[in-house]
Amino acid sequence: MSDLETRVVPARAPLLRRAVPALLGYAVVRALGLAVLAGWSAARGKSAYTLLTARWDSLWYTRVADLGYGYEVRLPNGDVHSNLAFFPLLPWLERLLHAVAPLSYADAGFVVSLLASPAAAAGIFAVTDRLYGPRAGFFAVLLWAVLPVGIVQSMAYSESLFTALAAWSLYAVLTGRWVSAGVLAALAGLTRPVGMAVVAAVWTAGVVSFVRERGTRHAPGAHPHTHAPGAHGPDGHAPDAPADTQVGSSAPGGPVRRRALGMLLAPLGAAGYVLWVGRRTGAGPLGYLDVQAGWRNGFDGGYAFARFVAGRFTSFPSALAGLGLIVGVALLIWLYVTCVRGRQPAALLVYTGVVLALALCASSYFGSKPRLLMPAFPLLLPLARALARRRTPVAALVTAGLAGVAAVYGAFWLNGSGPP
Repeated sequence: MSDLETRVVPARAPLLRRAVPALLGYAVVRALGLAVLAGWSAARGKSAYTLLTARWDSLWYTRVADLGYGYEVRLPNGDVHSNLAFFPLLPWLERLLHAVAPLSYADAGFVVSLLASPAAAAGIFAVTDRLYGPRAGFFAVLLWAVLPVGIVQSMAYSESLFTALAAWSLYAVLTGRWVSAGVLAALAGLTRPVGMAVVAAVWTAGVVSFVRERGTRHAPGAHPHTHAPGAHGPDGHAPDAPADTQVGSSAPGGPVRRRALGMLLAPLGAAGYVLWVGRRTGAGPLGYLDVQAGWRNGFDGGYAFARFVAGRFTSFPSALAGLGLIVGVALLIWLYVTCVRGRQPAALLVYTGVVLALALCASSYFGSKPRLLMPAFPLLLPLARALARRRTPVAALVTAGLAGVAAVYGAFWLNGSGPP
């Protein structure tokens, strides 16, 4: 070999191939959780499948799929629980699967979760791999799988579907696929009220890219950003985007029209459903807020949640729960600050901030907050990076221990209070 020959950096494997180890690990964790749930439920004379598909919000979704909107329950205290509170994408998919396959609506909801949860895991891997490399992506997926309420990822709920759409929309933003980002954000907006977090992320990334582009154009001696041959990303792999998209920025530029189109598409799902509800109820553009008020759910800046936590300190046993809640909220805030200090892209920071605000500052259903926080996967990235830096046996032991705890807790939780 000639001394003049240069070393060639091998091309990276395709994204889905890089994601295979993470997806296999995710499947193992979910299988463990379902196996423990099945055994625990059988010991208590309950059906694990019923717990996953035909309780709590699952029933509301299947009623929408079966009967459409208009169903409501009037409680003795005068509250009205209307199924208009539930966004339509999951019921639409349940109805579609029911029409094309011999599945009940509940079965269809379970199938959607079976497909959406690995899609969400793949999206989480894609975002993390883009920023910090495949090893960090692997651990980000496993950490999302072993969340204490990770069993919800296998339920006929909309959390997995929403997280999949959100993660892939954020990945599209990071890679400059603006129209895809807008379409996925619109679909996320048809899935859950927190879809506005994805819309805010797309808009933030778009505005930042326009401002940065304008500043670069007017800077003295400005020239297009180029990559040095053989440059490598944070984990030693060859980046497939400009370095400024790896850790600190929102997105590459791209054609102005496509960016503008993506930004215009992003809010159509959430805005369309909210406006439709307002027209159906006759309450105007803010009619959806009246529907939520019927569920005693609203945004009060966290006042009701703070009162709920303070109320735990009335006796010794419940005081431990109150202390645990305070520690949990402090941990969330610390993780978010760590994300900010770690210079995560602006789109991820805005998305996570909105998810946190809506989950922690809602005025009702305090037991739901852990699952409402599940889509905030960027909070896990600092922990994933920390695990990625550890030796493999240590990291494997930590994740295996967390998987066992999550499986047992998930079985206990669903056989007890479960998600309200």
